[in-house]
Amino acid sequence: MPSSFPWGKVSRYLPAILCIITLNFFLVHSMPGDPLIHLLGEDNYGRIRARNPQQLEELRAKYGLDDSTLAQYVGYLRNLAVGDLGWSYQYNRPVLDVILYRLKWTLLLLLPALCVSGPVGGLLGALSGMRGGTRFDRVLTPVLMAVYSIPVYCLAFLFLLFFAFYADMAPLRGMTGGARSGDGGVWGLLQHGILPLSVVALHAAAYHYMIMRNSVRLVCAENFVSNLKARGFTDRYILFRHVLINASLPFITAFAMQFGAIFSGTLLVEVVFSWQGMGSLIYEAVRLRDYPLLSGCLVMASLCVVPVNAAADVLYSLVDPRVRDGVTFI
Repeated sequence: MPSSFPWGKVSRYLPAILCIITLNFFLVHSMPGDPLIHLLGEDNYGRIRARNPQQLEELRAKYGLDDSTLAQYVGYLRNLAVGDLGWSYQYNRPVLDVILYRLKWTLLLLLPALCVSGPVGGLLGALSGMRGGTRFDRVLTPVLMAVYSIPVYCLAFLFLLFFAFYADMAPLRGMTGGARSGDGGVWGLLQHGILPLSVVALHAAAYHYMIMRNSVRLVCAENFVSNLKARGFTDRYILFRHVLINASLPFITAFAMQFGAIFSGTLLVEVVFSWQGMGSLIYEAVRLRDYPLLSGCLVMASLCVVPVNAAADVLYSLVDPRVRDGVTFI
């Protein structure tokens, strides 16, 4: 690891993580009513209270609810440090086990979408920005601007309506098998995943396109680009050897800032397509009032977003030494 590695920038994210964890703790504990209701769920709480009220006191002592708020907060941090996010009463399993199982299905949509949308959207945006005013730019820019203007869940409904319902090109819901696909395994997963993956990738690519196009347009207005053109260098050479190096810095910043929106958008798309990832899990936790599960999902979602921003901050500093010791833009 080079000595110039910006540890100071990375360390600034530790207070952010602590604030997220603290907010998550007090958000649950500030809910009105008995905290055991939020831990057990209203139905379980009512049954236990009717049959064995003494068990409620035992559970209150077991979970430390008879301690002070500060003692409960310290215990909450201690449990998080060892990976204990609580117990899901709806699934009757540790919250961490439920989340890790569902998280892999969310990443199965999110990571390929990012791997496609970033390079494709960035490349198209660079070409469009370098050739501003051409037919390529005049056609592609309003189309992708319209795509990005549509909320991602609305875009998911449109894809579901036209490609799954009318065109019958993909299953309407679920992840594998079913009457529509007639197949499970990898092939069934691909059939069910193509539409939600396309929605997330297209919406993210539209955003990356706009950011890169505007960044390239700003760089092309610099004097050194005019000098290179006057010396007879082609647009392709100028773009890939000089312009992209400077235009990629704002793109990296915007990509990291947008990751949280892409992540949350993926959760909404999952609900539309009944994809059994984190989005559907959060929806189920809210609907079933499984508050330990909901609290764990919020913590895990935050912990997935913050490291990406920290990595982009580090990458920005390594790519541009001028801001290595300056102010971060993430």
